[in-house]
Parts: sequence; structure tokens; C-alpha cells
Amino acid sequence: MGILWLSELTVHAPAKINLVLKIIRKRADGYHDIQSILQKVSLYDTLVLKSDSRQGIRVTTDNPLVPTNASNLAYRAADLFLRQQKIVTGLSIHIQKRIPVGAGLGGGSTNAAATLAGLNKLLKCNVEETALFSLGIKIGADVPFFIYNMPAALAEGIGERLTPVKIDIPLWIIIVFPGFSISTKWAYENYKVLTNTSKKISILRHFKGLNDVIGVLDNDLESIVTRRYPEIQKIKHILLQAGACGALMSGSGSAVFGIFSDEQHAREAFQRLSMTSYNVFIVRSL
Repeated sequence: MGILWLSELTVHAPAKINLVLKIIRKRADGYHDIQSILQKVSLYDTLVLKSDSRQGIRVTTDNPLVPTNASNLAYRAADLFLRQQKIVTGLSIHIQKRIPVGAGLGGGSTNAAATLAGLNKLLKCNVEETALFSLGIKIGADVPFFIYNMPAALAEGIGERLTPVKIDIPLWIIIVFPGFSISTKWAYENYKVLTNTSKKISILRHFKGLNDVIGVLDNDLESIVTRRYPEIQKIKHILLQAGACGALMSGSGSAVFGIFSDEQHAREAFQRLSMTSYNVFIVRSL
């Protein structure tokens, strides 16, 4: 008797912010070694995975900025997983987007990770997490973090070496998306790494209070990105004026986040910032 697959599965894919992003060096393969503290937050895309009798992978979405062909990271994840497991089945993936595109919040990577984990469950393959990691890194540097069953981690190498990070307090966060996307490739290509010096530093892995978190906020890409996109710096100032204890561009941008002392202050700031022309989200750390 054959294995009985589930016919449909809904999965939620969280966004991330980078509390720290240090670029260590450019590698011979063109990638960059980094040190980054990644934190999952309560902003989600929703994916519906369905197996059916029609052959091939079909991706649909409610956001016209998201490709639905083989360049879509969820499509690539599904294709890689099915080939690796030697499974022949038709598959449809519908992506309900809430995470802005090209914002430095990991939207494509989290969709890929949710697809890998979701197919593992949908098709009852029982692939171990470490094997899913290996598939994920073939798709994108942030994908393993979203597979990783921890809310925060220190990512090293190109992002595939992950160590748990413990943050003892909940973080209340406002994310502001200015309405334009920034190419990750452009940001990294335009960042000049001093290859003759070692930038690797010791980064905290246990944060006991808010001041510990605010004290490490740092993004090496922010200076190069704000030169071309001064709106980023403007948003940082707006967040700080609205009461944020600290503010930073996430990843390669364009989203900027502010961390607030508590839920009440975050909600008050959210009300003020919602009156601007920006897309504004209130989230908390997972």
C-alpha cells in the first residue's frame, strides 16, 4: 500500500530583521562572509501548498511584483525538493504576500524555507532539518535561518553557520517600508571590504535587557545604501522622533525598523506613522 499524502497544507512564513550585519570579507566565489544576528518577527506571508494530478509546479500570488516562474524562490525550493526526493507529482503554491518585496526582510527566503518544510510535511518525507539546511543554502543564504527552529540566531559564513541567540525580553518593533526595493546584489557589490584587515568581532549571544539589544544595532550596508537612498536616513530619524530606542536598516534595505521600550509606546508610534505615506507594520519578536 502506498504512502497517503496530504492533499493541501497552509504554512506561515515569518519575516526577519537584522539586529547586526557585519561584512567580514569578499570570498573568491563572489559571496561575502558575514556575521549577523537575525531575529524572526510576527509579519507573515501565507503559503498554500496543494498536490494534484497535473504535472509541474505552478505558483500564484496576490502581489504582481512577485515572479511566478522558475525564478521564484518557492518554485526553486519545490523543484529542488521534489527532485532530491525523486517524487513525481503536480504541485500548486499560492503565496499571499504581506512581507514587502525587496525590503531586506527575507520575504523570498522565508517563502523558500516554508516550501521546503511544508513539502516535507505534506508529502510525509521525514527529511531531517540538517538535510533541509543543505537544500536551503542552494537557494539563498538566508533560507537556512528560516528552516532553523529558533527565533534568533547568529549567522556566519555566508549565512549558513547558525548559532542560537537568546534574547530574554520581547521586542516591540515598528517596520517602515518606504515603497521602493533595493537590490541585495547591488548593495553588496558596492560595499568596499578592506580585505587586508580582519573585521571579525565577538558578538553577544545572550541579551538580558533592551539596552543590550540597542547597544549592538549595526549594519555595514547602511552607509552605502543611504548615500543612494537618503530616504532611509530620513525614516530612521522619524522612528527615533516617534520614540524608538534605536533604529536600523534591515539587511540590504529598504525597510527600516525601530525598537520600542514596550507595546504601548510601539502602538502609539504606529498610530502616528500610519498617517504617513509609508507602509508601516507593528510586530514583535518571535
